Amino acid sequence: MTYLYLSLKYLFTVLNWKAINRSIGPGLLFASTSIGVSHLVQSTRAGAEFGFALVGIIIAVNVFKFPFFEFGSRYAAAQGESLIDGYRRLGKVPLWLYFLVIILSMFFVSAAVVFVTAGFMDNLFGISDHWPALRLLPSFLVLAICFGILYFGKFSTLTEIIKVVGVILLLSTLIAFVLTLFHGRAPMIEGFIQPSLFSDKSIFFIIALMGWMPTALDLSTWNSLWTLEKMKDPNNAPSFKQIISEFNWGYWITAGLSMCFLTLGAYLIYGTGIEMPEGSSAFANFIVNLYSSSIGQWSYFIIALASFSIMFGTSIGVLDGYSRALNHTTKLIFNPTFKPHKSSSPKGYRIAIALISIGAFSIILFFMNQFRQLIDLATTISFVIAPFIAIANLRLVTSKHIQDKYKPSKLMITISVLGIIFLSGFAGFYVWKQFF
Repeated sequence: MTYLYLSLKYLFTVLNWKAINRSIGPGLLFASTSIGVSHLVQSTRAGAEFGFALVGIIIAVNVFKFPFFEFGSRYAAAQGESLIDGYRRLGKVPLWLYFLVIILSMFFVSAAVVFVTAGFMDNLFGISDHWPALRLLPSFLVLAICFGILYFGKFSTLTEIIKVVGVILLLSTLIAFVLTLFHGRAPMIEGFIQPSLFSDKSIFFIIALMGWMPTALDLSTWNSLWTLEKMKDPNNAPSFKQIISEFNWGYWITAGLSMCFLTLGAYLIYGTGIEMPEGSSAFANFIVNLYSSSIGQWSYFIIALASFSIMFGTSIGVLDGYSRALNHTTKLIFNPTFKPHKSSSPKGYRIAIALISIGAFSIILFFMNQFRQLIDLATTISFVIAPFIAIANLRLVTSKHIQDKYKPSKLMITISVLGIIFLSGFAGFYVWKQFF
């Protein structure tokens, strides 16, 4: 326990907890929305199936995606408008392409997140144990509760909910990670053969892993919308420097936690012969047991509550983000007189929430017995469309209507160009493998 105490004390000293605690807006919303399927599911699977072989891939995709997410906060803080408004500046084609991206991804992504959340809810409350015939009830409840919070709530309500649940899982993950390192790896079975990274199955999983690592790249527009919402706060409007700093904290904490989840999978599952279950509820129970095997069985309920809480926060963030983006994009395309700085009606936002909720539930109905397939499909869609978002974001923050003091550094631009090459190369390779 002394080892654990000293490790956590050092960790919080390095992380500068006061800076993290200030992230009650877009930075924390980004972190909470990211620490969901990509971490609890995909990062754990990466460690469980390949050990530490994918560490380089995870580091690379986190580094190469970083500028394009940061550009969301940068553009909103510099211009006082969202990236979506910026796409309109680039012309009708970029705006319509983004609208197509939303339509292609919003139902599948929302369904995947809600389905995982429902699994953790079912594991925590045992709903299907009491009513086996009502396996869809947890998914319906998650959507209904999220809908109610967003339909009747406010942005401040959302950030306060996520602030609490995010801290719970952060502490739980760090404790489990440190104790897992302290206890060492689980013994491997005799004759274990490491799976090839170059098989079609492995390649498709790697593409899916990168799709939401740390999250889907089209969420950069949400970050700009959340930043604008934060800037409206008359009592605590942040400066440009504070906005960028807040996002950086949220992003890199999220990226670091992905390595914690991978380590849990690599230390406790890889090579042991243990198979990760398919169903969402069974998978949730598996993940919670994975944590409690490191911390102690006494922690099972705490971990179950924390895992459900962060996934619930992710579900709220995803429904909120897609609803804001769909509402805003629709107005820009179909209402020529719409002025984003002056016009803001909650009606379109509420219609969007209802539409996405109904669509997500329909997807869950179809994929009810195909948990992994739904997750991999949603994450792969996100990765294939990522290069288009990356190119548009870079064009916006380097355009002539941005003041020089707000433009990214030469280093950031270089990483961006390399990131576009990286994302485009893998996306093109996936399309070639899939269709040719």
